[in-house]
Amino acid sequence: MLHLLYILAFTILAVIAVANLIRNLIMFSFDRERNYPATRNQGRYGYPSVNKHFPPHPELLDNAGNLIKEPLLVMRSINVEDARQQLDALYESSPGRKVENQEES
Repeated sequence: MLHLLYILAFTILAVIAVANLIRNLIMFSFDRERNYPATRNQGRYGYPSVNKHFPPHPELLDNAGNLIKEPLLVMRSINVEDARQQLDALYESSPGRKVENQEES
């Protein structure tokens, strides 16, 4: 009798979970089709304008405190050998590497 109760309880939980999943998928699809108005506080370069109540994020500022005007992520393609040389140079210049060299001598 207890086995049937477990089967019934987990079946009900599974039906609730699947119904919740389907409902969320339908709501997300409706939400995706909805057009939202553009935010009013966007300034130049697509960054939010400076507001006295909400200062800009520190990563959007240069050393002088001005908004940066270049892209935040610039990807440059390099070949494997150049990447390996740069990683080797970083490894050789690391502080832990100097300690290992002294221990080996």
